[in-house]
Amino acid sequence: MTEPSPTSSPHGLFVSFEGGDGAGKSTQARLLGAWLRGLGREVVLTREPGGTDLGVQLRDAVLHGDHVDARTEALLYATDRAHHVASVVRPALARGAVVVTDRYLDSSVAYQGSGRDLGADEVERLSMWAVDGLLPALTVLLDLDPVAGRARLTGEPDRLERAGDEFHRRTRAAFLTRASADPGRWLVLDATRPVDDLAEAIRARVTALGDVPSGRSLA
Repeated sequence: MTEPSPTSSPHGLFVSFEGGDGAGKSTQARLLGAWLRGLGREVVLTREPGGTDLGVQLRDAVLHGDHVDARTEALLYATDRAHHVASVVRPALARGAVVVTDRYLDSSVAYQGSGRDLGADEVERLSMWAVDGLLPALTVLLDLDPVAGRARLTGEPDRLERAGDEFHRRTRAAFLTRASADPGRWLVLDATRPVDDLAEAIRARVTALGDVPSGRSLA
């Protein structure tokens, strides 16, 4: 029996993009969204932090505001994520939409848990509590050396972008460790590949999901 394609699935689908700054997450999220819309699916393209009006305020506070300590930073991200999931992600999945988010809780585990040395397990527990156990069906990791990623950036760097090479090496290692521990959820791609090649690989993985539920709940 032929597996159903994303266009025929009656369920919502939750996809997240992860990786370091400059890896091309926003570009690939937009390309995936456009492809899925072309197949007739409703797509909600969003991001963390900043996927809601409250999130925009929290994003500005945590990335561009006055200095905050590492624990406060982690809690601000968790606050944004809890509100984002409750007000945007879950309602969209419930009506059968595809939610494509530029960053999700894996970023907090990598950046605050490992990068800020708060402890990956502690930050993961906080994040999972904030989202009531919701994980994406697919997480795409665009892997890129932090030095190469920094060279791609334009504009004034934010607080995380200024954190230094060692910080970003720790976050990259954390992403790769999480991906290797759960290959069923993760797709790891070399972000130096051509944009079209990456998009094709992502579409193939989404198609292979077939008729999947909105996400995976560990709650």
